[in-house]
Amino acid sequence: MAEAFHLKLAFVLKALSISRGTLASELKIDKSVVGRWVSGRVQPSSHNLSRLSAYIAGRVDGFTALDWERPISGLAPLLGASPEVVGHIADRGDAVRLPFVAESRLMTARRGGAYEGIFRTTRPYAQQPGRFMHDIILIRRDPDADLRFVLFNSGVKVEGVVLLLAHQLFIVSADHTSGAFAFAILNGVNTVQAGVLDGLMLWCALDSERTPTASALLLERIADLSGDADADDASFAEFCALDTLAPEGSLAPEIIAHLTRDIGPSQIAAGGDWLLSLPLSRSLSRGLR
Repeated sequence: MAEAFHLKLAFVLKALSISRGTLASELKIDKSVVGRWVSGRVQPSSHNLSRLSAYIAGRVDGFTALDWERPISGLAPLLGASPEVVGHIADRGDAVRLPFVAESRLMTARRGGAYEGIFRTTRPYAQQPGRFMHDIILIRRDPDADLRFVLFNSGVKVEGVVLLLAHQLFIVSADHTSGAFAFAILNGVNTVQAGVLDGLMLWCALDSERTPTASALLLERIADLSGDADADDASFAEFCALDTLAPEGSLAPEIIAHLTRDIGPSQIAAGGDWLLSLPLSRSLSRGLR
């Protein structure tokens, strides 16, 4: 075949909006197996290729195992995808081509374990000035050893990747509810396990104008991962069911002051901040051990 199988599989999954987790669940195999297929580290056995083809046929009438012999440009019409738009999507896989990604993955291999866990955020509530809200975040390494990020808040789901570089965490994610990207930069730790992290986040508010919005936020570890993905997902789901609006009076005054501050020209004269920032000198990020 002119194009490798794993590139075609990545293309098919993207074109049909099938996640690796969904495919693994449908085929009753471990998600790490699908990860190895998509990365090209292993090929499906004949038995699994037949099962995979049958699953795709359930979504694409007439699809057979022989269709894997087609080039991606030939697969696209079968899937209802436009070759002009996504003809080379499989060459990119799930990766965004950025400088320093290789360096980030080396850092993740060394330090990623410090940030795996379930965290609760505290941040100002954009829709209710003066109030605060809590998100629940799951951070863990995927089968390809990248740090993945999932945030949930009252039905809003945001997921993406955590890139480690130097002393910071760079989060690039997508909000499934608003259909927009969201970003964060967090101050990291030098300990075996992160307990508290803080930083800045940038997202589109869920108002009629989709207003670009920025705020400080605080992440606090509320649970460690067990190593059992299903058990960790169940634990994450339990936390996600909790009320997301912080009760009035529940936050310490120093936390409120840390997350909210006056900025701008008038504040410079008073010795304050010109821009919203969270330098290490004021960071609350710390490790547990």
